[in-house]
Amino acid sequence: MIKSENLHKELTVGQVSARSGVAVTALHFYESRGLIKSNRNQGNQRRYPREVLRRVALIKVAQRLGIPLAEIGQALKALPDNRAPTAADWKVLSARWSRDLDERIIQLTTLRDKLNGCIGCGCLSMEACPLRNFGDVLGEQGPGAQLLESAPGYK
Repeated sequence: MIKSENLHKELTVGQVSARSGVAVTALHFYESRGLIKSNRNQGNQRRYPREVLRRVALIKVAQRLGIPLAEIGQALKALPDNRAPTAADWKVLSARWSRDLDERIIQLTTLRDKLNGCIGCGCLSMEACPLRNFGDVLGEQGPGAQLLESAPGYK
């Protein structure tokens, strides 16, 4: 039988790491970015509320989808601090992220489908380059690799 006092007990950073599968250093990083929060005990050690596990899981899923941490942080700011994200919270976040993911899927599919036309020479000024220079717009700027020549530090 689980005692009710253990249900509300805060977790150490090691416990959160073990339960979530996220390295302690990553948890510290998330905290430094405001993605998760901890309390300090009398010995100045971090203690996390149990609902941090749900937030860490949400962060991991979002990162796996390719969502930048800054965007994840903005989304987490919309959630209440005093409870774990609910299914309704996730539905709101996933609807927001679905639009971005759909756009990325279209871009990646287009890239994949046109990749066979790229010979990998790096000139980026080919008339038929479907990836970076559609319609040879860079050819109008002059000869050579226009994108490379305009890169900072390129000589």
